[in-house]
Amino acid sequence: MLGAYILLYPRNRVLTLILIFLVPLPAFLILGYWFLLQFIAGISSFGAATTGGVAWWAHVGGFLTGLFITAIIRTKK
Repeated sequence: MLGAYILLYPRNRVLTLILIFLVPLPAFLILGYWFLLQFIAGISSFGAATTGGVAWWAHVGGFLTGLFITAIIRTKK
């Protein structure tokens, strides 16, 4: 869903809590930051045998799948 959202509505504003302020930021910034966090956490989980890291890679894969499917559907219209 997030991958699709970033393609369909990249300039929509998302209210984001920064310290104590609500700041409207473009969706592509928020979702790009979220994806980067998931990717870095997945990379850092490679050496940790107890934590696994499957969830991080599931988030990355789901995001990329949403991007891919949305891009295919948009080009067929």
